[in-house]
Amino acid sequence: MSEQPRPTSADQYVLTLSCPDKQGIVHAVSSYLFMTGCNIEDSQQFGDRDTGLFFMRVHFSAEAPVTLEKLRASFAAVGDSFQMDWQLHRAEDRMRIILMVSKFGHCLNDLLFRARIGALPVDIAAVVSNHTDFAELVASYDLPFHHIPVTKDTKAEAEAQLLELVREEGVELVVLARYMQVLSDDLCKQLSGRIINIHHSFLPSFKGAKPYHQAHARGVKLIGATAHYVTADLDEGPIIEQEVERVGHEVTPEQLVAIGRDVECQALARAVKWHAEHRILLNGRRTVVFA
Repeated sequence: MSEQPRPTSADQYVLTLSCPDKQGIVHAVSSYLFMTGCNIEDSQQFGDRDTGLFFMRVHFSAEAPVTLEKLRASFAAVGDSFQMDWQLHRAEDRMRIILMVSKFGHCLNDLLFRARIGALPVDIAAVVSNHTDFAELVASYDLPFHHIPVTKDTKAEAEAQLLELVREEGVELVVLARYMQVLSDDLCKQLSGRIINIHHSFLPSFKGAKPYHQAHARGVKLIGATAHYVTADLDEGPIIEQEVERVGHEVTPEQLVAIGRDVECQALARAVKWHAEHRILLNGRRTVVFA
């Protein structure tokens, strides 16, 4: 009996795109992939009737001599013909990210652990904080910790240091894991679509200090958290993910805080994972999430 050839492992890729919606987009993409010897593993698409835009995410495989560079060069003609805003990535590439934190460490600790066990497809380039409270925690993960204090007079300098770190480390995403500083409009613009924040969903109803205590005083029945992209409009960027937990009248303010921390961790972790897997496409002030 002749020996059967062993199957070769193909490289995995992810194509994401958005463009004005019209006939022929799916056919053009699938035909291109077929003609270049690629095999579609998974495909998701959505046509938004409100904006007239079409969104698509395709996970496909290809064997040598197909390369990422060749795919990007040859797909450009398809993208131009449909006025596409498109990106093409190797699926196995881990996204380099920076985590930012102040004095509440639950989201930081959660993301560090998830990244360590492989639950997040990311490489954490560094942790940045305006305080030193979590320097030892970060060191226990063998990661660089950068203390960048922020005052009213040093805010511009601190943000310049952050942007330099982003450039030096080739960072693709900045995650505000309970970083309690308002970012400048300029920084928000420079990192547009590349910075994610987490906050309690009580905004704008319960602004200011101790939002969970305010919520308890009003007898809320749902605890929530929202992960969103950061824009110059404070806490009003495109929403990526939300998580809620129902609570009863017997829950204390301290228990609300604990529940709130859990839902914040869950919502932020999913948002980071989906962004790193190229599952999120911006749709004006909203997002399309191919989860």
